[in-house]
Amino acid sequence: MTKTTTVKLILFIDLLQWSLNGTLINLGLDRRRRLSGGNLIISSLDRYQDVGMYQCMAYNTVGAILSRRASLQFAYLDHFKVHTRSAVSVREGQGVVLLCGTPTSSGDLTYAWVFNEYPYFVQQDNRRFVSQQTGNLYIAKVEPSDVGNYTCVVMNSITKGKVHSSPTSLILRTDGVMGEYEPKIEVNFPDNVPAAKGSTVTLECFALGNPVPEITWKRANGVPFPSKVKMKYSNAVLEIPSFQQDDTGGYECVAENKMGKNTATGRLAFYAKPQWIQAMKDTALAIEERLYWECRANGKPKPSYTWLKNGQQLLSEDRIHVEDGVLSVSALTLSDAGMYQCVAENKHGVIYFAAELMVLASPPDFTGNILRALLKAKAGTTVTLECKPQAYPIASILWKKGNLITLSPDGTLRLANVSKSDAGSYTCFARNRFGMSSTTGRLLVTDPTRITQGPVDMEIIVGESIVLPCQVASDPVLDVSFSWAFNGQLIAKGDSHFELVGGRTAGDLMIRNIQLYHAGKYICVVDTDVEISSVPLHPGPPSPPDSVTVEEVTDSTAQLAWSPGRDNGSPITNYLIQTRTPFTVGWQRVNTVPEIIDGNTLTATVVDLNAWVEYEFRVLAKNSVGVGEPSPVSVKTRTEDAVPDAAPGDVGGGGGSRSELVITWEPVPEELQNGESFGYIIAFRAFGEVSWTHVATSAPGASRYVYRNDSIAPFSPFHVKVGTYNSKGQGPFSPVVTIYSAEIEPSGMPAGVWARSVSASEIEVNWQALSFTPERVLGYEVVYWEDDTKPETMGKVRVPWNQTSVTVSGLEGNTQYFLTVSAFNTAGTGPFLPAINVTTKKPPPAQPPLNVEWTLIGSQLSLYWEPVVAMESESEVTGYQLSYRRQRHKEVNTLTTANSTAELTLPEEEDDYIIHIQTLSEGGLGPASDPIRVHQLSKLAVDGL
Repeated sequence: MTKTTTVKLILFIDLLQWSLNGTLINLGLDRRRRLSGGNLIISSLDRYQDVGMYQCMAYNTVGAILSRRASLQFAYLDHFKVHTRSAVSVREGQGVVLLCGTPTSSGDLTYAWVFNEYPYFVQQDNRRFVSQQTGNLYIAKVEPSDVGNYTCVVMNSITKGKVHSSPTSLILRTDGVMGEYEPKIEVNFPDNVPAAKGSTVTLECFALGNPVPEITWKRANGVPFPSKVKMKYSNAVLEIPSFQQDDTGGYECVAENKMGKNTATGRLAFYAKPQWIQAMKDTALAIEERLYWECRANGKPKPSYTWLKNGQQLLSEDRIHVEDGVLSVSALTLSDAGMYQCVAENKHGVIYFAAELMVLASPPDFTGNILRALLKAKAGTTVTLECKPQAYPIASILWKKGNLITLSPDGTLRLANVSKSDAGSYTCFARNRFGMSSTTGRLLVTDPTRITQGPVDMEIIVGESIVLPCQVASDPVLDVSFSWAFNGQLIAKGDSHFELVGGRTAGDLMIRNIQLYHAGKYICVVDTDVEISSVPLHPGPPSPPDSVTVEEVTDSTAQLAWSPGRDNGSPITNYLIQTRTPFTVGWQRVNTVPEIIDGNTLTATVVDLNAWVEYEFRVLAKNSVGVGEPSPVSVKTRTEDAVPDAAPGDVGGGGGSRSELVITWEPVPEELQNGESFGYIIAFRAFGEVSWTHVATSAPGASRYVYRNDSIAPFSPFHVKVGTYNSKGQGPFSPVVTIYSAEIEPSGMPAGVWARSVSASEIEVNWQALSFTPERVLGYEVVYWEDDTKPETMGKVRVPWNQTSVTVSGLEGNTQYFLTVSAFNTAGTGPFLPAINVTTKKPPPAQPPLNVEWTLIGSQLSLYWEPVVAMESESEVTGYQLSYRRQRHKEVNTLTTANSTAELTLPEEEDDYIIHIQTLSEGGLGPASDPIRVHQLSKLAVDGL
């Protein structure tokens, strides 16, 4: 058998080398081995020289990586040694094992035995078994017909080669017949059997014995076998296809006859080859930066990890740290560049993952990212100048304007509320260990553009022409352009009805030959290098306020300031403030001082905030038209911390295990914890005690504490309260509540348990109430099941302590059920008497009454139907039940009859009747007939005769 491996690399490969069992193959001295496109071609394969583990290493200018390993094995099957085998002599009724003696081989083998002469093979049954593990033939109990010659046949599943052993004679002894004896298991499976995920697992078990033993299997945990499990050869082989984690655990083979039984046990262990769940990526980092790579693989057992650089193993040293799938290298140097591999391995397999590390080193370079030669900005706005050179390592940045020098850690220069004095040339200098570079740009600060005259409302006669004015005052250095929108859509150029008229500071719109469809809302839009302004023909809601800042915060307040937006033709009357936190859904109104913020006020204090919570704020302006769009969101600001002012809610508890006091509460939401290091103080004391026991927990999400002490008596009352604390101090306690320690399950058991079948689906269970038990009884629990071998059929019903009977419903008809009754409380259920059994009645007939006929004379209704005959598996019909109601009413009346006829007197009302007929039996009501609709028109027709 030969196997070739192809290595595929994205990088151009300069050199390939192959190794066998860790030793490089010298292709120059080996004529049988050669390379073809990276593949290793081996001719004239030799079973002894070429077997082993192959691996390829690929090199190029970047580095080297190892391929996955490839194992080359040879399948073969040698001949049996030629010699005469001794005859095997046994008594009739005795068990025997005939040994195959498999010759040396490699590859999967299958075994069979020839009886006397080919092609008469031994047929496997409950008495004879051929093991595919050992090749031996096992006869549980020898009979006279077994006398003869036996030949073992071995076949290699890969080469299809087949060899035969010398025959073995089986003869009967003449000194009597073997007596009966208990089973002796001769074919067994190991104590621990490893099984791969998805594989087919077979376990063998066969025993000698007289009488012939019966083989059964079960799992150690008692769980039934899933449907996929198969039993073969009279249960001598257990086969589990598609092995999964759920199939692991103990397995037990039982060989049994009337003389006794014998058991063999073993355990199936799940294993899986490693598979990647996280791997590194090709990475480029600057010199002196830190590399952190992590790879993770799953597998069973858990894989171990090694790291390779250019095919050589990496160990922790100096700047390099290697541990459990993590590689970190501090202060990278150029020599750290290369090809790296993470290797994950367990005893069932090994996988490789490769990535390239590039270490970059260069002086600052502004190519493609220089400052704009001229940047225009409106006075009063914020200007951001970004200095982002390409540099490895990262460059230090400083800005210079005239004699003013400013350091900038992130390379960004921010100028807030710019004025004319901020105009001028700005130069960014970038430096690292490899050099320095700079870029320069000029800032021009312009006066705000003002609309000095905008359009006004007007009424025009169809066919006339008008001019809508739009004039501005702007900085002379700005380029100004005008456009108009009509009913929210920009007016397209080329429309003969519209024309822009005016000069540089005017964008008047002339509308010629006005038509009815020209009526609507017009907006003049002014666009400059630094801003876009618009003025509507009609007043609109205010534009968003700007520059919302948080100037001061406490644990419950925040002082805000903002800049006004345009009023859009109607003065701003007041402002609204909204906030959001990580704990709110969307934006919410907040309380402020002053409570109502008028249109001339640009500051306010937000009150009633929660301590130690991160807030964002926005401001909305309102005028006579409506509320405008919200402002940009403020920077996130956290309020100061404070002592907790909220106590846990819903304090309670009880239950638990013996000698426990279980205390529960509703945790305080994170937004009310008011600071770091939040936790709870649990205080409790037994009734009659004065001092409290205090316990603290530092888990902010905790909602339960269990106090254990052997001296706690069952169901003892305790006073309990729960308080809060954080790094600022202790908060309030909850109100004191009374809870009880854990109780003990009832020690008494109900007596006089009996049950009777009520119908095919119901059983009535009765018992006597416990006369006395020192433990509390909350009620009784009835447990019922169909069969001990079907635990999935188990069910239970609970009733209160003052009830001594219950009807169990939803059962299968004509089925035996087992039942037990026990008392219960919060600690669990008490003991119960041995189970009683009761069988439900046969189900009612499945066939409904058919062929229903009726006649209505006056108010007298007569009905006739075909009698229903029950099948053998159904309850006998004892009668019929009629259910009838008026069509427009829900009230249902019933009538029973022993025959297949019935008489009804219908009231004198003008309404139709709906009637159903069902069979009656001790199994219950059967299915209803199709609805019978009795029309009152029939009655009226008869009355009119």
